[in-house]
Amino acid sequence: MSPDVVVIGGGVMGVWTALQLRLSGRSVLLLDAYGFGHPRASSGDDTRILRSSHGADAFYARWSREARAVWEAFGQEQRVELFVQAGTLWFARREAGFEAISEATLRGLDIPVEHLSAGEVVHRWPGIRVDDLAWAMYEPESGLLLARRGVETVARAARRAGVDLRIAAVRPPEPAAGERLEALTLLDGSRIAAEVFVFACGPWLPRLFPDAIGDRIRVTKQNVHYLGPAPGDARWMAPRFPSWVDYETTFYGIGAVATTGVKVATDSYGPPFDLSAPADRFVDPEALPPIRDYCRVRFPDLADAPVVETRVCQYETTADAHFLIDRHPILDDVWLVGGGSGHAFKHGPVIGRYVASLLDGHEPTPDEQRFSWTRDRSALTHLRTSAELV
Repeated sequence: MSPDVVVIGGGVMGVWTALQLRLSGRSVLLLDAYGFGHPRASSGDDTRILRSSHGADAFYARWSREARAVWEAFGQEQRVELFVQAGTLWFARREAGFEAISEATLRGLDIPVEHLSAGEVVHRWPGIRVDDLAWAMYEPESGLLLARRGVETVARAARRAGVDLRIAAVRPPEPAAGERLEALTLLDGSRIAAEVFVFACGPWLPRLFPDAIGDRIRVTKQNVHYLGPAPGDARWMAPRFPSWVDYETTFYGIGAVATTGVKVATDSYGPPFDLSAPADRFVDPEALPPIRDYCRVRFPDLADAPVVETRVCQYETTADAHFLIDRHPILDDVWLVGGGSGHAFKHGPVIGRYVASLLDGHEPTPDEQRFSWTRDRSALTHLRTSAELV
């Protein structure tokens, strides 16, 4: 018997979409080429920041808060810690920059936020150097998500709810001869029919739909380093140490959790990443010196800390950093969900709910039209960091 919906891609967007569709009463098949929570996915690292600040964009701030509530409640229901309320600290180099705009937006939405002097930062988090800062903004109710664990937990919940989970890779759909796909073909040649297909396969979307996606989504290699604090130095452990963002330098990081060191990375776009080549996932040697240099400025005690782990992931980014969530331009039974743009993970539960609503006939609101296929994406939105300014 054919499922009502096939979801292709088992990252954060795919697993939450599959679960929400199942809870709406549909029969759902969820496919992933490598497994759920695998290290090659954009969702595959250990941690992600959950924050509400998005400059003047109140829509994403509301979505983030809604998603936070779901992540926290879902983790409690599953008896698994998925969200750590470590807070998020934003380093402000100017009085009236992105942080000030974000603070005003959060206050307007009654989202807790604190305006801290540089001295208050040092008092609360010894080890942070603030010589070059004007002030700092702190979101006390944000923090970090345990990313890989989160994807695995949602996938297990989806299976218990009745979603059929399979490890299988799909072939790119044949050029459309009509207005419906009707069935997709797996690499082994077998075919699966369904009423609707949701392709939520992140950086693999451009490969599956080269004509439709084209250069609307670009895939870049992102290097991540985890630094090991000195023995007995608990200052850097979450939730004691917050997640943090230095917007204008593009650096960000997350405090150490039980399974990792201190995460330090840059949000600047890396080189193009060709997922068709089975390359080893080693970080680029030239990626470490900028991490060391930044830590000398901001966290001197970590500047020479050993690298205890590294990760290679990828961004799949649209030109304006808004997600692509829309019906295929030709195939009425195909929906495309992607363009995570480095800030999708925290929104996962709300993205899943939104996709399910579209399949129920929901018409996007003016705010939601940012996800549309036909949107003019030439305007930069600066939702991630000022990497988009360069």
